[in-house]
Amino acid sequence: SAIDACKTSNGGCSAKAECRRTTPGNRACVCNAGYTGDGIVCIEINPCLESNGGCDRNAECTQTGPNQAVCNCLKGYSGDGKRCTYISLCSQNNGGCSEFAICNDTELTERTCTCKHNYIGDGFKCRGNIFQELLRDSNTSRFYFHLEALSIRDIAGPGPFTLFVPRTDVLNSDPRVKDWIAKGVMAQVLRYHMVGCASLLYGDLTTITNITSLHGDPIHISYSQNSLVLNNKAEIILSDAVGTNGVIHIINQILVP
Repeated sequence: SAIDACKTSNGGCSAKAECRRTTPGNRACVCNAGYTGDGIVCIEINPCLESNGGCDRNAECTQTGPNQAVCNCLKGYSGDGKRCTYISLCSQNNGGCSEFAICNDTELTERTCTCKHNYIGDGFKCRGNIFQELLRDSNTSRFYFHLEALSIRDIAGPGPFTLFVPRTDVLNSDPRVKDWIAKGVMAQVLRYHMVGCASLLYGDLTTITNITSLHGDPIHISYSQNSLVLNNKAEIILSDAVGTNGVIHIINQILVP
């Protein structure tokens, strides 16, 4: 009987090849699917080596087996790997910048935030003039409404100004407020909380003992035990909200001229 050339040791073919009998006593070696070579030596085909394995140019091709691969979009891109599209950081939620800032995509996974014209800040927090800012904070919005009711618009000007704002709950609960409005002196009380020609930060105030308000009367400042107190009773509880034309400090009592 004819000799089967494939009978022992796969006919001398590679373990990754098929031995096929041809003429009696002869054979041919054919590499399995996913392998390349002469049949004696068969090497795994890595599809990633040729045109990125059919993946998008902004994707990573990873070999998973003989002539098999997966495509994954690179960071900053989204898609199935065959097609990847750039994700603009600025397209979602203004890139995390302030609503008053301009978001600029600079490069992959990077962006810059810049406050718009007439706003000041780091791009993540941008403030306008202090008159606008009063309305944006619930702690100071009541003060804003009192100013509006009396058409006091001094602090909408170029400034600079320093503002000491009694917290909303203080203005709401102090029974004297209704009285002052009835007597027509509320405008004087409000102006006593404003200082013109200077934007004084907390650190500046610790070095001063008296400042003159827009009302004309002085405000006495004392600094002890890490707290700033005005006229010996109103304490600064939140400080240094800097706007384009001045600074706001929040106090826990109303100042009376």
